Amino acid sequence: MNEEMSQLVIMQEIDAELSGLDSEIRVQEEEIGKREQTILEKKEALAIFRDNITKSEQKRMELSTNQDNAGERIKDRQNKMMQVQTSREHQALLKEIEESKRVIKESREQLLVIATEIKETENKAAEMDNLLVGEQILLSEETEAVKKKIKKITSKRKAVITKRNKLSRELNGSLLKRYDKLIKKRNGLAVAKAVDGVCQGCYMSVPPQQFNEILKGDKLHYCPTCQRIIYFEEEISEEA
Repeated sequence: MNEEMSQLVIMQEIDAELSGLDSEIRVQEEEIGKREQTILEKKEALAIFRDNITKSEQKRMELSTNQDNAGERIKDRQNKMMQVQTSREHQALLKEIEESKRVIKESREQLLVIATEIKETENKAAEMDNLLVGEQILLSEETEAVKKKIKKITSKRKAVITKRNKLSRELNGSLLKRYDKLIKKRNGLAVAKAVDGVCQGCYMSVPPQQFNEILKGDKLHYCPTCQRIIYFEEEISEEA
């Protein structure tokens, strides 16, 4: 394997390491993101519970007001019944009293239902609030732990980048440009082995004549299918 090819292989290993470190950082950040999303969902659920409680309280006040008004109407109509002179007026007042009694009965029933709903919703809200407090504590602890992990990974990444920059200065400019272009275009893999006449980047066959040239290792070769830089590396057996 010539010197340029050796440098490219090392460069690919460095970039693979950088990609792995970047992936580690993303995983850590995603874990925090998931925890934050969980907290957001619980906050939204808690807000809905509290909004439902507010609406139920308003409904309870309306029913209580209706019940009080109906009670006042009954008293008023009963007083008027002492003054009416015709049977028709008497029947009309009785009808209003019965209607007011119906309103009071229905209001009481609805108030009991609403009181139960409010109690249940308040219990759910309290439970959600407790869960939320726990999630926030966990988030705080995990965020600190993740920050420390990312700091270590970032420190290691800087060292790897320094090594990459040093190697970049040693590589031919046009070759480095082509390599960097392939890295972006080929999902982070610009250099691939050729094994048994097959490119390990795209898993397509290399022409036999070209593979024979690759085996010599005296110059650079490119996969005719994916355009990756390909090379041959003799496998070392376990017996050896």
